[in-house]
Amino acid sequence: MGAITDVPGVRVGHQQKSGDGWLTGVTVVLPPPGTCGSVDVQGGGPATHETDALDPTTLVSAVDAVVLTGGSAYGLASAAGAQRWCEENGRGFAVPGGVVPIVPAAAIFDLGRGGDFSARPTADMGYAATAAAAAQTEGHDVGRGNVGAGTGAVMARTYKGGVGTASVTLENGVVVGALAVVNALGLPVLDGGQEPRPSARSVVPPHEPPNLASSAREPGSRGPTLDARFRVPDSPSGGAAPPPLNTTLVVVATNAVLDVAECKRTAAASHAGIARALNPSHTLADGDTVFCLATGAVALDRSDEAARQISLITLQSAAADVVRSAILDGVASAEAVSTPAGDYGVFGAR
Repeated sequence: MGAITDVPGVRVGHQQKSGDGWLTGVTVVLPPPGTCGSVDVQGGGPATHETDALDPTTLVSAVDAVVLTGGSAYGLASAAGAQRWCEENGRGFAVPGGVVPIVPAAAIFDLGRGGDFSARPTADMGYAATAAAAAQTEGHDVGRGNVGAGTGAVMARTYKGGVGTASVTLENGVVVGALAVVNALGLPVLDGGQEPRPSARSVVPPHEPPNLASSAREPGSRGPTLDARFRVPDSPSGGAAPPPLNTTLVVVATNAVLDVAECKRTAAASHAGIARALNPSHTLADGDTVFCLATGAVALDRSDEAARQISLITLQSAAADVVRSAILDGVASAEAVSTPAGDYGVFGAR
């Protein structure tokens, strides 16, 4: 299975609070200085910070830290704490008088899951998570399940989600790792066996074409309604439940030499791993976001155009695979919790 920290120089720190109305936290991925990065957002409801700075057409190419946080848009305040730690340690984009740390962030919605809507990550929690990452040793074990940003994560508003991680080493020495925070509208894809597998049926019922003859609506309407089975799992009929607010957040890291545009393409390709692991994914109610970090330690074969393309496609295919594995690891590592806001069990428990 491995972990994102199998990529040399990458460290992960968590900070969380639970009890007394709290059920939330922050996870920080701290790469080595000079790491190149980009991001791709494909969910319809993202909560992000500084993602525009990672566009290949902008000035900055290096990423100093990535913050994954609970608390929805409020929780993005935790990025200020990570930025403060980076500034104190001289990490950032050099400007006259100092540095400006580049610390993009993305958040999941977990507001109120511990019972108190106002209990959300702070700048101090972001600072603590960054300091915890920096204190780790090379290749350290990564906390999984109900830790960091996965503390308040839930799937389909019913089952406990969490943090998962995985990695793979390719024949050319390139390491590709991923860390995921699973707070999805969808549920894991299953094939009926013990282990979730790709390209299989989902626990969410498959789509069937509507019967136009029996489901016609009044003149002027825009067509038939969706089958009732497409409501969010466990929601009351009639759509009385509050709108779901969900997100799967991912950081992909590699020791390969990539530029910002190649990081952007790798992040985009990695979304395939989300779609293989969860169904549905990338919905209007999800904020699915993938960051890609490249430390630049191992050069790819770019001896000619064909070699360049094969190297990148192989790396990006591996990234999608480890994203899927990291998501399923987060599902498997989650533990049931009960709070004043509700009871969230383990997916697949009997």
